[in-house]
Amino acid sequence: MTANTKRYIRESALEARVAAIVEPVAQSLGYDLVRVRISNDNGCTLQIMCEDENGHFAITDCEKLHHDLNPVLDLEDPIDREYHLEISSPGVDRPLVRARDFQAWVGHEAKVELAEMIEGRKRFRGDIVGADDDNFSIRLPDAPAGTDPVHVLPLALLAEAKLLMTDKLLDEARQRQAENPDYDEADEDVETIIDETDGGDADERTQEN
Repeated sequence: MTANTKRYIRESALEARVAAIVEPVAQSLGYDLVRVRISNDNGCTLQIMCEDENGHFAITDCEKLHHDLNPVLDLEDPIDREYHLEISSPGVDRPLVRARDFQAWVGHEAKVELAEMIEGRKRFRGDIVGADDDNFSIRLPDAPAGTDPVHVLPLALLAEAKLLMTDKLLDEARQRQAENPDYDEADEDVETIIDETDGGDADERTQEN
């Protein structure tokens, strides 16, 4: 297992600011931040993805994080308009943001975008081969004959990466669910807490299935 726990993902300046607020709160509860996304859905939606050390994040975890995070966000007030707060697990076709994510899903297909070109390309799609503290490797199915299909890519240049939904991935998610009854990610839908906040009157918490 790699010792590098740094998160690698492209974020806007505002998303990075929110991440800096969220991360210590999540860590205090034993969770790791996966991703922050701010979108124009429903006017404005702040999506926060987290997981525990085993890659799990049940509805009860969403509720715990929501309880501790909501007053901190109210105090820091990083977004200057009304927004919907959405706290969720990474889901089956999850983002890959740490070296350990690539290690955990070796053999599964992923889509990768780099911040800079390497060997004339920024986008890669293929099976994950492995990872260490500095790099991850991916095997391309469309590599020209006579060339090495395995590309070793630096984590430091990672902009976006996610698993692709395949039968193999769904089968493994179901197997993990069978081994861990509280692990509910064999369903493609993501367990989510939605809270209309920052000036909204509702404090509605729902599980999306």
